[in-house]
Amino acid sequence: MKTPVLHHAWARIAVLLLAFVCLDATAQVRTWLDRDRIAAGETVTLNIETTSASNAEPDYAPLLTDFFLSGHTSRREFVMSGGRSTMRTLYAVALRPRRDGVLTVPALYVGSLQTQPITLTVAPSAAPSASRAGEEVFIESEPDDPDPYVQQSVGWVVRLYSATPLISGQLDQAAPDGASMQRVGDDAQYQRDVGGRRYNVVERRYLLVPERSGPLTIPPAHFEGRGAGGFFDDLLGNNGGALEANAAPRVLQVQPVPANAPQPWLPLQSLQLRYQSTPQELRVGAASTVVIEAVADGATAAQMPELQLPTIDGVQVFAEPVQADERFTDGRPRVKLTRRFSLVPSRDGGVRLDGVRMSWWDVRAGGARTADLPPLSWTVRPAAPGAPPAGPGQAVRPSASPAIVGNAQPGQSLGDFGGANRIWILAALLFAALWLFTLVWGLHRGDARTAAAPRPARDEAHPSSNPDLKRLIDRGDFGDVADALCAMARPPVHDLDALRARLDDPRQREAIDALQRARWGGGDGVSARELLRHAFAKGPRWRQSTPADAPPVPPLYPGARSGREG
Repeated sequence: MKTPVLHHAWARIAVLLLAFVCLDATAQVRTWLDRDRIAAGETVTLNIETTSASNAEPDYAPLLTDFFLSGHTSRREFVMSGGRSTMRTLYAVALRPRRDGVLTVPALYVGSLQTQPITLTVAPSAAPSASRAGEEVFIESEPDDPDPYVQQSVGWVVRLYSATPLISGQLDQAAPDGASMQRVGDDAQYQRDVGGRRYNVVERRYLLVPERSGPLTIPPAHFEGRGAGGFFDDLLGNNGGALEANAAPRVLQVQPVPANAPQPWLPLQSLQLRYQSTPQELRVGAASTVVIEAVADGATAAQMPELQLPTIDGVQVFAEPVQADERFTDGRPRVKLTRRFSLVPSRDGGVRLDGVRMSWWDVRAGGARTADLPPLSWTVRPAAPGAPPAGPGQAVRPSASPAIVGNAQPGQSLGDFGGANRIWILAALLFAALWLFTLVWGLHRGDARTAAAPRPARDEAHPSSNPDLKRLIDRGDFGDVADALCAMARPPVHDLDALRARLDDPRQREAIDALQRARWGGGDGVSARELLRHAFAKGPRWRQSTPADAPPVPPLYPGARSGREG
């Protein structure tokens, strides 16, 4: 009588083990550095995250060739996403390069998984003056450009040096008058040698955008905290662990917008355009893809003009949303914009795509520059016999390779396994489906209880309390600014003329007129932003009642729309 029960128990255990094996086959691993560029003598943190259910730790042996290792840590957490529970394990290790130059963090094994190699640039030592090496704690702050232009994105870096371990503390950097300043990313923590003494460094980065020309005084960063005091300090109750430091004040000389600067005003360190991919041929009714990439050094995605293709005679162009990759490199912002365009010819014959052009201002050389792409030409072939016309997003894509499950060879599907293996796999899938059904049922019951419980009344947020409006006015496209202002009305309006009629403040109506002139009439964009910034600092002021009659004259700018100008 015990044998069937025992066999049943072993069968359940086997099903569970097989389910875990199937789940672990989909495990992933990714790796990254907290910085991709450091100075000699500093440390950088290598992070490895895996979703594998095994307890295998990374094999760090390949790192010993070019790095000193220290500070090994690990952390596990369960993440709920889409009704599924995933276990993630994060490993971290501090790397100190043995030499400068361009180094490669090699691929590492985490159990049966393998990471991707990473490139790390190690510059020669850039440690501060050795005269400060005797201090327990001190602060250094610096911009990436001491003489920026108005509306230029300036990277502001604050570094806190501490020779003693910190127990607690607060590092503050006040924003200056006449500029916007916002914190960027997370703090980077590493170690650096200063005058033969080892310091722990906390590096905090900010994005500084001057709003007017002239001297700009940056308030000094301030730190107050406590370090690990000595034995006698703790015994006698002295305040020996208290630490305080202030950075030296800095003054930047902000330059005005040059008279010969191209519009829209785009101050950058560098700008590069390139074709990521272009079609070899075009066919009537078939969609082909052109991918354009723009890499801007010294700007955020909000400051960049929209990537657009010029009109192509006889070809419809359908643009996908822009993909933006923003980073903070060498103390300043850097953005890579990528956009895909589908080209659908309507006739055969020769067609030409004129080169994309983008004007910008070189802040290093102090001159106007133009980034452009070469023109492209194709001979459109007739449509394939019997082929239906393709629309946007219907371009023919290469078929995906068959998925490999477990140890299956390419081209081998689940149905190719033997009968016994098929039974176990089907049993594992059934078990997983039952587990998922139970989880969804439990979550549904919890949602039902939450929905049945009385909810407190929620006041609708006031339309004027938009925290992103100031940042949008500072660095956004004028079309986006118009969209945001129109959306703040209750109910929303469709264009700026209707918005202007709803406003009660004459300064705000004047700012709307300046916005219209800057968008459609060749007005001054810098002055328009200044008017918008001051007029809408406290949000829009609405009339008590909206005029019911239509305006006696046509709109000042016919065809003006609240969307992005074409």
